[in-house]
Amino acid sequence: MVFNTGAALLDAIVLAVVSQEDEGTYGYKITQDVKKAIDVSESTLYPVLRRLQKDECLEVYDRQFDGRNRRYYKVTEKGLIQLNLYRSEWKSYCAKINSIFEGGVIK
Repeated sequence: MVFNTGAALLDAIVLAVVSQEDEGTYGYKITQDVKKAIDVSESTLYPVLRRLQKDECLEVYDRQFDGRNRRYYKVTEKGLIQLNLYRSEWKSYCAKINSIFEGGVIK
């Protein structure tokens, strides 16, 4: 992708991916799902997960899998509120950019 991906957009994408699983999902799967949309490394995403956890948008728990613990992430109520804000802002942003691309005037 030729466009830069800022921290807020990464947060929004990660919250959207994690929110799709009622019981939460684990880090590697999150990175694979995010990579379907944007080109980003695992080393970039794990700090995002930690920041969202620190901001109380994600809760973390461990679950046994094949004899070892796997860390799972689940969206909190605060995270859902933040995700809805991101969705609203994204729709507005896209409408403005699309208007410019299509030769219109921003309202």
